[in-house]
Amino acid sequence: MKNFGLYIHIPFCKSKCPYCDFYSMRAYEGQTDDYTACVLEYLEEWAQRLGRKADTLYFGGGTPSVLGGENIALITRRAKELFGVDGEITVECNPSAVDDDFFTTVARLGVNRISLGMQSAVDTERRKLGRQADRQRVEECIKSIRLSGIENISLDVMLGVPDQTKESLTETIDFCLKNDVPHISAYMLKLEEGTYYYNNADKLNLPDEDETVGMYTLLGDILESAGYRNYEISNFSKEGYEGKHNLKYWNCEEYLGIGPSAHSFIDGKRFYYPRDIDSFRLGCEVVPDGEGGDEEEYIMLRLRLADGIKFDAFRERFGKDFPQEIVTRAKPLKQHGLLTVTDSSLHLTRKGFLLSNTIISKLIYG
Repeated sequence: MKNFGLYIHIPFCKSKCPYCDFYSMRAYEGQTDDYTACVLEYLEEWAQRLGRKADTLYFGGGTPSVLGGENIALITRRAKELFGVDGEITVECNPSAVDDDFFTTVARLGVNRISLGMQSAVDTERRKLGRQADRQRVEECIKSIRLSGIENISLDVMLGVPDQTKESLTETIDFCLKNDVPHISAYMLKLEEGTYYYNNADKLNLPDEDETVGMYTLLGDILESAGYRNYEISNFSKEGYEGKHNLKYWNCEEYLGIGPSAHSFIDGKRFYYPRDIDSFRLGCEVVPDGEGGDEEEYIMLRLRLADGIKFDAFRERFGKDFPQEIVTRAKPLKQHGLLTVTDSSLHLTRKGFLLSNTIISKLIYG
């Protein structure tokens, strides 16, 4: 069996961003320590159930850094002891929610990758996105991360946010390049139901769809010329700095998620914990979410990657040739520069990435 990825959901934030619909809340006094103890209990339980090794560990949220360096270190140490984690260990951080010694504390226990929620290097845009730290604070965090010995740094960038222009996006890209971060995640703003942005969309000065598409193209062109590869629809990296944990999702490999709202894919089954911290603290069971890993799902996920579908890998996994009808449907799209199809593989171009949902649906369903 291949090693799986281990995901820990930390459902705490200092404040709720106006665009975010992830399961999170403000922590009251003592709650972060209680939650840490609870996660450790679940780790023990799953180690007994699975008896297998994990090779990546990812702290997501919410804002995992709100948990504090010592608690992140406790969970990391136990995960390494129980599951033998010895690969990429990532912690998502908000620049406004890290203590001075956070990075040195977690680095000592093996954290080797930090994903920093910058969103924009333009302070006026950051304020509209509910981010409390300014550009200077982001830069200070990057320096502190490197001083701790962690070189693998990812910055989040958002596209299509209020008042954003190609000029302001270029300022953000220049900031990323100036600070020489090896990984950049770039997400287009989506108005999620129930969020402040969704409920007040008419009050937001948002770029239109064509402008946002232009921003994505601009970002990709600049980063590619600077030595970054657009290895997944929303992710760019220098060679060797691809996000190994998240690649498990797109490669349709196994992962175990612990925490309220965390999803898992183990032994061909998908399941998740309810979005309820009280239920999680009381030791709730996971909710079944059907089968996973079939041909259709594999194709959908792999086509998010620049490498796309390798026909030999498909044959090895499913014991059959890649469906010829999909290759037939792909050929007309190739003429429009949306994908590339050869005798050995099929993958979307960057232009195709922008229409990925439509293209993948057409390829699979006709």
